[in-house]
Amino acid sequence: MNKFGLFVAKHRKLVLIIATLLLLPSLYGMAKTKINYDILTYLPKNLESVKGQEILDDVFDSSATGMLIIENMESKDVLKVKEKVAEVEGVEDVTWVDDFLDISIPKEILPDELQEMFYRENSTLLMIKFKNDSSSPITQEAIVDIRSILNKQSFLSGMAAVLKDTKDLADRQTPIYVTLAVVLATIILILTLESTIMPFIILISIGYAILYNFGTNIIFGGISYITQSLAAVLQLGVTLDYSIFLLHRYEEECGNFDNKEEAMGHAIAKTASSIAGSSLTTIAGFLAIAAMELTIGRDIGLVMAKGVAFGVISVLTVLPSLMLIFDKAINRFSHGTVLPEFGGLAKLVTKHYKVFILIGILIFLPAFYGEKNNEVYYNLDESLPDDLESIVAFTKLKDDYNMMTTHMALVSKDVPNYKIKEMIGEIEKVEGIENVLSYQKLIGPRMPENFIPDGIKDRFEKGDYKQIVINSKYKAATDEENAQIDKIEKIIKKYDSKGMLTGEGALTKDLIGIADSDFKRVNTLSTLAVFAIILVVFTSISIPIFLILAIMLAIFINMSVPYYLGHSIPFIAGIVIGSIQLGATVDYAILLTTRFREEISNGHGKFEAMEIAVKESAKSIITSGLTFFVSTIGVAVISEMEIVRSLSAMIARGALISTGIILFILPGVLIASEGFIRLTSKNWGKEKAQKGRIAYENK
Repeated sequence: MNKFGLFVAKHRKLVLIIATLLLLPSLYGMAKTKINYDILTYLPKNLESVKGQEILDDVFDSSATGMLIIENMESKDVLKVKEKVAEVEGVEDVTWVDDFLDISIPKEILPDELQEMFYRENSTLLMIKFKNDSSSPITQEAIVDIRSILNKQSFLSGMAAVLKDTKDLADRQTPIYVTLAVVLATIILILTLESTIMPFIILISIGYAILYNFGTNIIFGGISYITQSLAAVLQLGVTLDYSIFLLHRYEEECGNFDNKEEAMGHAIAKTASSIAGSSLTTIAGFLAIAAMELTIGRDIGLVMAKGVAFGVISVLTVLPSLMLIFDKAINRFSHGTVLPEFGGLAKLVTKHYKVFILIGILIFLPAFYGEKNNEVYYNLDESLPDDLESIVAFTKLKDDYNMMTTHMALVSKDVPNYKIKEMIGEIEKVEGIENVLSYQKLIGPRMPENFIPDGIKDRFEKGDYKQIVINSKYKAATDEENAQIDKIEKIIKKYDSKGMLTGEGALTKDLIGIADSDFKRVNTLSTLAVFAIILVVFTSISIPIFLILAIMLAIFINMSVPYYLGHSIPFIAGIVIGSIQLGATVDYAILLTTRFREEISNGHGKFEAMEIAVKESAKSIITSGLTFFVSTIGVAVISEMEIVRSLSAMIARGALISTGIILFILPGVLIASEGFIRLTSKNWGKEKAQKGRIAYENK
């Protein structure tokens, strides 16, 4: 590794030219990477609800629907609006009362089914069927075109409209997130590093890594908007400490070598070995997320694991090249830092280590209880501002038409119409059903079959399937809705064993079940992976146990805060935050433990060794923790998207909690367990405990 380090140092201009040229394909890749705003598309393909969506798309050309409410408008003008909407590219058709009967017929004498479906006191409802799924660019553009047709008396609701508003909000705010994170991180680095120029050098090198990461996302075809919104900020926070490790090692090596190239070469070599364990554990944590059955985990996990890898490469190539090229400027603008020497902190946590262990034990149980009992939400619309057009329309649909979600039932064409009528009768009796619309229900004495246009039949019966539209009073992801779905599915299966129920409610119900199992799987895999890597790094059975316990305490404290504050959190928080916080905290834990082991090997007693370890590690840990905090807290403050705001707040809070646990609780745990660690570790060093304790107490 020394040869590699010296090569980078001596050929720094060439390294930087190559690194800069590689930004060009990265920028191209960024521009071509698609962004997915529909979380439900990440559900496994083998689920009935997902198969149902595919049938709606392939057979009925209606995997996406919209509900349009028009207030205080005469029927002839509603018809004009309907005709304009139907002509929009991406719209399959628009269903309204005129498809069944002439609009000259007063609505008061219409069949009850049609009145119930299409009218309220001062408004009417139109159902829009799109040709493509909700997240399709064609459907998204159709939403824009439809809105341009409508006036202030009209309200367009549905998943496609929600996704469009989500996209616009995310696209508008993501550049602000990154800018704010960079500005706040720069301020912290200027205050905590000894050069005014060095923070900009570090952030530029991380910028290279971020651009490489986003550019190579093209290999996945697309990424989720959550990943797009948070990845840059997370990569900055997670990989920053590697840059600080290199900087501090370089400053140390400059005291050992007169030649700065040699000093940098050795710094690169030693930094590479020291961050190997840290980066591997962080990557392992993110790869554990990628093992989720819900494939948004693969999206976030692979992007972030790749980002950490690029961060390490950039720290070992781009950063040292920039540091040597701008060496004079770095030294010219040097200043003092706001950080103390931390001798007092080191003495405090070492002398009173039993008190801090007791505090950790007392906090553990309430933190564990709070983390396990958080209220979780699964609905995308709950993460959006109330004044967005789609949310205003959704509220209108709920208030005026008592409709919260729409289920789509699919049964075989071989099921006779009289059986379907019986099935509909049973479904209508299920609690929370507002109304049911089907071809079979329209047929009756007040509306003979020959009165119904052929086009209407095609909307409900096509290929091998018959479709039934079921409108529910309940909101997706609620206990009431999930119980309702179970009852409807049992009724459908009674009449057709291969029948299926799909729609937002059924998809979200499946999402809940999968997220719960994913949470357990990710936590188990990430813990086992980190345990294995720490075991290899320290060749110890006991150290992984103590470090993971400290990390779990930090995660439990962080995740319990929403419970005690009475806040709900997005379903993905429990899965993602644990891995992100684990990845960041393990870096701090490994840094402190490595220094403690080094001082033990130098012949110091465990108390003096820990005092030195805390004093020398605190600056790096606090600088990294504070920078991670400020780079994410800004997003938490300004974001208008609840899911992004909530995740950012937990990540920011976790950075501070992790810093506190590693500097206050972990030292005591390592001191108290040092004898056991020595027995269960290879190459721990011969520590003279009694001599060290006497020397420490006589200080």
